[in-house]
Amino acid sequence: MWLPELLLIAFVPGALLFRAPVAERDRRAQLAAEERVFWAVVISAAWSSIVVLALAAASWYTFPRLLIANGLLSAAALAAWRGHLLYRGTAQRPGVTALFPVAIIALGLALFFPVAEFVIGGRDPGVYINEGIALAQRGSLVIRDSLVAAVQPVHRDLFFPPYHDRGYYSLRFMGFFLVDPIEGTVVAQFPHLYPAFVAIGYGLDGLNGGLRMIGAWAIFGLLGVYFAGARLLGRIPAFCASTLLALCVVEVWFGRYPNSEIGLQALLFAGLLAFARSHVDDDRFFAPVAGVVLGLLVFLRFDAVLAWAGVGLAVLFLLFRRRWPRVWFVIPMVAALVAVGVYISTIMRPGFGRYAVFFENLRPIHLTFLGIGVLAAVALLFLSRNQRLERVISTWSPPALGVIVVGAVIYAWFFRVPAGRLAPHDALSLRTFTWYFPWAGLIAAVAGFVLLAWKRFWRDPALLLVTVVYGFFVFYKIQIVPEHFWMTRRFVPAILPSAFLLLAAGAFYGVWSRKTDGTGETPTPKGGTLARVAAWVPPLVFVTIVGALLIRADQPVFRHVEYQGLVSRIEALANQFGPRDLVVVESRRSSDLHVVALPLAYIFNRNVLVLSTPRPDRQRFRGFLDWARSRYQNVYFVGSGGTDLLSRAIAVVPVATERFQVPEYEAVWNSYPRGARQKEFDFSIYKFVDPPSETRPFDIDIGTNDDLYVVRFNAKERMNGRSFRWTTDSSYVTILDLTDRASSLTIWMDNGGRPAAAGPATVSCYLDNRLVGEATVDGGFKPYSFAIPADIAAAAAAREEPALLRIASSPWSPKAVLGVDDYRTLGVMVQRVAVR
Repeated sequence: MWLPELLLIAFVPGALLFRAPVAERDRRAQLAAEERVFWAVVISAAWSSIVVLALAAASWYTFPRLLIANGLLSAAALAAWRGHLLYRGTAQRPGVTALFPVAIIALGLALFFPVAEFVIGGRDPGVYINEGIALAQRGSLVIRDSLVAAVQPVHRDLFFPPYHDRGYYSLRFMGFFLVDPIEGTVVAQFPHLYPAFVAIGYGLDGLNGGLRMIGAWAIFGLLGVYFAGARLLGRIPAFCASTLLALCVVEVWFGRYPNSEIGLQALLFAGLLAFARSHVDDDRFFAPVAGVVLGLLVFLRFDAVLAWAGVGLAVLFLLFRRRWPRVWFVIPMVAALVAVGVYISTIMRPGFGRYAVFFENLRPIHLTFLGIGVLAAVALLFLSRNQRLERVISTWSPPALGVIVVGAVIYAWFFRVPAGRLAPHDALSLRTFTWYFPWAGLIAAVAGFVLLAWKRFWRDPALLLVTVVYGFFVFYKIQIVPEHFWMTRRFVPAILPSAFLLLAAGAFYGVWSRKTDGTGETPTPKGGTLARVAAWVPPLVFVTIVGALLIRADQPVFRHVEYQGLVSRIEALANQFGPRDLVVVESRRSSDLHVVALPLAYIFNRNVLVLSTPRPDRQRFRGFLDWARSRYQNVYFVGSGGTDLLSRAIAVVPVATERFQVPEYEAVWNSYPRGARQKEFDFSIYKFVDPPSETRPFDIDIGTNDDLYVVRFNAKERMNGRSFRWTTDSSYVTILDLTDRASSLTIWMDNGGRPAAAGPATVSCYLDNRLVGEATVDGGFKPYSFAIPADIAAAAAAREEPALLRIASSPWSPKAVLGVDDYRTLGVMVQRVAVR
């Protein structure tokens, strides 16, 4: 049912524009049939991107309006050129080479699907998905959150404390900035182009369609690398490079995992190919295509300016070959520069803040090198008319670039070590890269770069220079936490695909060095059978060995689907609340349950607020609760880690307890992940009700429906049919309804098999900040009783606020004491607290 819509979005407009009888159409008609189809998709994707962003900027986007815009463009093309859109025998017919991209698509479908079900917040993938779904449902780049606007100013700090930041007021959710609390204006952290395609996927096939867009982009990226490589090296080397890229564990991971780097990879290599077609092959049609596609990159990621820098260097170098940038390339690039300036200043100022901090933190040495680079570029621009210098630059700059790259690789591999301000993950970034890219392949890639720079630099200077710019920038400072596979996303846009192209260049040198045209045909080596074997067998054997190594590394990831089954779980949770209910979720400082709040609000359209602290002001919250219960049919609380909220005037009843697990791949710092584990969600749902007229003796089972009674405990656990929590160094229990007759406090505790090296498990118990007893906790759950002073009981009985129990424990860390992968701070295990 969605196939006609997909064709209208991703093929028809581009196919008609590509066939337009303008700019020497007969030249591009001679391109291979499979590449013509590729350009139809590229042009359609670029057009659809612009339409979605333009409509959303005007707060006017809907999926039907996108279809109307694409239909109007297609109809206009048909009306303008009619029968002239037919090639009438001038185009190349499909040949056997069309099997290469077909095989790449089939491989991508096998490797990149099913995709991760990453709909929760807290990390970039969930932000992208929720940003895209919100765009699809609300039709705007800016979210107008009516719930935020409805919260009264006196209660606002309970959920949105002011950050005193120059770009935004507070956080709505992690990755979503609250810009104006009065209007409820919320802006997501990331540029909107990838979310725009999530919105398109949502229009095609709902939430599943939005999630699957990353797999489609990953296949698109493989095709972009293939066609760019086919022009430079020939089809067989390019096919080998694209296949190896597809098999790389990093590409497999991020081909399933929502991120913008895969989209950047796809558009970047399509843009580089269009640039080469227009500025090296002199095909005028591709100049605006290159300008538009490369101009869109910064709407995917702001750090795509690195790609702009590489292409800018290519333009500068081409001046020494008497090739000036085409006007219809420059116009879209300038338009993109102006548009992104307006975009940042009016919409994305909060999200751009971290890039501004990067520039603000540049040291004098960085500014010096930047200034030298700018001055050198300006000098080269003015000297480009000097014929003698022109010959020198044309002849010697490519091999000089090869020498610089080889020197940088040798330095990074053999001499760069952590020291002073140079962090280990920065110093060792190239060596870390070989965890995912075999070292023999790295040698072949460096050799391939040198050979291409020597033999073919002027065939595709933009691709080589973009690779150099990304390589120097990323390997100098990785600019991301060294968590794997998370860190490897920095390799995805340019370094990884270029590395596999360079590997193919090094391996197949004996083949592509004979290629002189731009058709992508792979020449037949001269000589007899022995010459052919010598030219083909060694590189194919080498590529096969590298491929086998990549496949072996792939196996755990290939069998894994991140967060599989999570969508149905979150949807089931959302169905427990109605559109007229309000859901209050515990603070980010209590647990990571806030990640569930984001999809509840921006995918399933529930009214959700996240507390800003585990210990909100009770009087203010009571006023908020009175307001909320007058406005909403039901007010719920969802918690897991503990919130100090209840009092004699604030009461709840348990509604449900949810406990489930989803697969989550291991994430480790400065080490290679080895396999999947289970991420557990364990939380309870409560409904706020009127306080009971009669009080009961306080008796709470820790670990079961205790979320509104405990603070600063570890997560809930169960063992041998008992629920419990570990304390930290200081943990708190809210004691409700303490009467003046209360005389004893009993806590059931266990030292949890504490190792001797951690010392004895001692606890000190304080009630309303007064010490009521100390104990050394033994193994096995046992009751430990402490007397309650009469004046504490009388004072607590006379006020609305509850009494507060603090359990101070002698802490220990399993990581420090046992060397295991457990970084928690542990005190003792608490199973029950009762007052008599």
